[in-house]
Amino acid sequence: MEPILIYGFPAGSSMGLVAVLEWLGKPYRLCRVDMLGEMRKPAYKRINPRVETPVLITDAGDILTETMAIARWFEARDEERRISFDPKSRQADLMHQHMAYINTGFTGAFSPLWTALEMEPPNPTMQDALRVYGRRAVIERHDKLEEMIDPSPFLCGDRSSLADGMLIGVARWLDFHEVADRTRWPKLDAVRRTIEADPAAVYAQAVENGEDIAGSGACKGHMAIGEVIERFGR
Repeated sequence: MEPILIYGFPAGSSMGLVAVLEWLGKPYRLCRVDMLGEMRKPAYKRINPRVETPVLITDAGDILTETMAIARWFEARDEERRISFDPKSRQADLMHQHMAYINTGFTGAFSPLWTALEMEPPNPTMQDALRVYGRRAVIERHDKLEEMIDPSPFLCGDRSSLADGMLIGVARWLDFHEVADRTRWPKLDAVRRTIEADPAAVYAQAVENGEDIAGSGACKGHMAIGEVIERFGR
C-alpha cells in the first residue's frame, strides 16, 4: 500500500510535508483533517493520542507520529536523493541542522500566539501578555535563522530538501499572526519566496485549502479520516 500522510488545516505545519512528498515523487495518499474539529474528537486518539498532526501511516500500515520521525522515514527511502543529500556530506549536515532548529525553537516560538488565539474561555489580560511574549520570541528566532542561512535559493543550496518543506509549513505563521513584515529578514524571505513559488508547495497549499488541483501525479487520492481511523486506529 502507499503511505498515507494525515495533514491538518487550517495552517498546519504538516503542509510542508505534502510538498516534500511531491518532491520525493513516490506514490502516496493524503488524509485532510480539521484540527479545530475532527482532530479533537475522541476517535482521533486511536491514531495519535497526543491529538496532533502530522501522522504517517507507513506502507506497512504502522502509525508514525512527530515531524522529525516522519521526515527521517522519508529520507531513508530517498534513494535518488531528491529531498536529501549524501549522509556524509556537508549539505546533509546543514539540512539536519536546519531541520532541528525549525522543529524546535523556531516552531516553539509561535506557541504563545497559538495559545492566545485558541484560549477558551477568553482571558484578555493573559492573551495580551502571551501575544507580547510570543511576538518577541518569534522575532528573536527569525533573527537567529537569518544568521544561520547563506544567500541561496533554498536553505541548503540550489535545490529543495526536507528542510525547506519543514520551513514552509511553519514560516507562514509569521504572516498569519501579523508579527512583523517578512522582508525584515531578506535572506529568509528570499528562500520563502522560492519555495512558495515551487509547484510542489503550490499544490500543498491548494490541497490544504480543500482545492482540487493537479499535482505531480504521485498523490493517489485522499482518504477520509474516519476510514483511516477504522482501518489503522489502535
